[in-house]
Amino acid sequence: MGGLRTLLFLAGVIAVIMGLLWAGQGSGLAPYPATSPMINNSQWVYYGGLLVVAGLVVMWWSRRK
Repeated sequence: MGGLRTLLFLAGVIAVIMGLLWAGQGSGLAPYPATSPMINNSQWVYYGGLLVVAGLVVMWWSRRK
């Protein structure tokens, strides 16, 4: 079971990083690539925030005993 918990934790970390990137693009703080339709699009701030929360929940859940 230790390997599965580690994989879940890593999936949570990746989800948090992706969510922060999505929120950054949606808010215009991370305008890369310049042709992305996500830039300055507020819905991606919300999607990114939800993904960050989901990633944190997965990370917490994977570390429970």
